[in-house]
Amino acid sequence: MFKPIKQKKVYQHVIEQIQNMIISGQLKKGDKLPAERDLSEQLGVSRASIREALRALEIIGLLESKQGEGNFIRDNIGNSFFEPLSVMFLLNKGKKEEILELRKMIEVETAASAATKITNNDIEELKDLMKRLENATDEKDSARIDKELHYKIAQIADNSLAMNLLNAISSLMELFIENAREIIMERSETRNLLIDQHQTICDALIEKNAIKAAEAMREHLNTINRSMINIKNED
Repeated sequence: MFKPIKQKKVYQHVIEQIQNMIISGQLKKGDKLPAERDLSEQLGVSRASIREALRALEIIGLLESKQGEGNFIRDNIGNSFFEPLSVMFLLNKGKKEEILELRKMIEVETAASAATKITNNDIEELKDLMKRLENATDEKDSARIDKELHYKIAQIADNSLAMNLLNAISSLMELFIENAREIIMERSETRNLLIDQHQTICDALIEKNAIKAAEAMREHLNTINRSMINIKNED
């Protein structure tokens, strides 16, 4: 039943310390790490172990090495989340329906949370985004504003993990359905329906009604999901 406990390699302990310092807030985005020599002395390990740890942290996207300047905590740590998620998804032969389902799980609850946290400034930004969406004449612009509106709702919900996961899911969808948003927006009947649905979501958020916001987001994503599946089936 039990397996022998394997001793971790030195560089793995170094990685854990740096990760824990990021989680605890001791190291923040953009912070510069001490030089290899200083890290070696402070941690009491060889410089070879330090280099191995730094290389691993750079690969997974936590660190950025700048020539002649040193090693820094990445400013866009969230963007590094997409790569391991996409690799895992593709290796497990995931289906597009799983991505769409996960997006619905996240965004419905995100909309409900946003309704309880929205501020007057947020409301003005949502109104501005809706005006831009309604007045957009180019499909690519419409698709970009559509995505921006969804990110704004996630931002209002004030959950960085939800934001990062939403970004990763959006990138994964593009792997399956190239230019999907633009194609959806090209269909006038669907485009008008989506604009109406976005307005319903925003109205619920402005009313600070979490139940209505969740229901409106669920209906909107069901429409998106059906459209994307239909597009893929037509290929």
